[in-house]
Amino acid sequence: MIRIGLDGMGGDHAPVETVKGAVEAAALLREEDSICIFGDEEQIRRELENCEYSGDRIQVVATTEVITNEDSPVKAVRRKKDSSLVVGLNHLKEEKIDVFISAGNTGALMSGALLTLGRIRGIDRPALATLLPPMKGTKPMFLMDSGANSECKPANLLEFAVMGSVYMNKVMGIESPTVGLINIGAEATKGNTMTKAAYELLDQSNLNFIGNVEARDLPESPADVVVCDGFTGNIVLKYTEGMAMAFMHILKDKLSSGVQAKLGAALLMSKLKDFKKMFDYSEYGGAPFLGVRGAVLKMHGSSNANAVKNTIMKSVAYVENEVVKTIHDEIMKIAEETEETLYD
Repeated sequence: MIRIGLDGMGGDHAPVETVKGAVEAAALLREEDSICIFGDEEQIRRELENCEYSGDRIQVVATTEVITNEDSPVKAVRRKKDSSLVVGLNHLKEEKIDVFISAGNTGALMSGALLTLGRIRGIDRPALATLLPPMKGTKPMFLMDSGANSECKPANLLEFAVMGSVYMNKVMGIESPTVGLINIGAEATKGNTMTKAAYELLDQSNLNFIGNVEARDLPESPADVVVCDGFTGNIVLKYTEGMAMAFMHILKDKLSSGVQAKLGAALLMSKLKDFKKMFDYSEYGGAPFLGVRGAVLKMHGSSNANAVKNTIMKSVAYVENEVVKTIHDEIMKIAEETEETLYD
């Protein structure tokens, strides 16, 4: 039995799309699984009625406050105790739910998770991870860190690689995931002091490390997991999103400029839909915040019902395959093998 917690008030389209996605997911979940939505009870129940939902697998926990994107993350978490985000995280800490999902304020979710749940023992820096859609092939690539830590130590990147490998194995079903280090060159001697030291740690680990990966190779998904500091990762993520939107706009303009182009577009409609789906973040679900003592997933702020549904479905594998426990166990193995802290 998996109990899924959902921030009903977080995100640009909450609670309408959030509730709609929850209803769609409820129809796909196993009979013993349930969804708990935190937020304004009147609004959420109204949306459940609009979706014509009359089942008992979705419960509502009433809250009176909302953390917005304009709020200071730490202050909001400490002051808005009855917000949907804080109440949801407390339910996760108290084991009333097994996973918590939110499309709300990213900083508040990360701060709240750290303050409420704490870090997994042995983890210095929890990280936000993002599945990037494949440009070539069929498998997405896991980017860590995608924005939680702008400055990192070499050992942090090793932690990211361990956590990313566990997630890709347990949730995405990839045996022995490959790991790459984002760098300015493929050679082991390239990069700054931090990336050179990180390369050595990764190369000496038991991970399936394939070496440095240059930015120009990222669209081909050269590794299952690519690691970097959060500053670099966020730039990669935002640039990828911008390029995807630019491609779609260019394609739309070219295929609507004239009769011949429109006829060609009509003939290629199924292929064009497949192409669009490749870049659709909603197909991949939310990004896990790895390294905290609890299963926490962050959805895109503009998540639609499809993104909510897919994140809920992805969270089941996250919980069932004990990702949090496995990360702890793997980090402890590294500590035992080195017989010293990585941060001395």
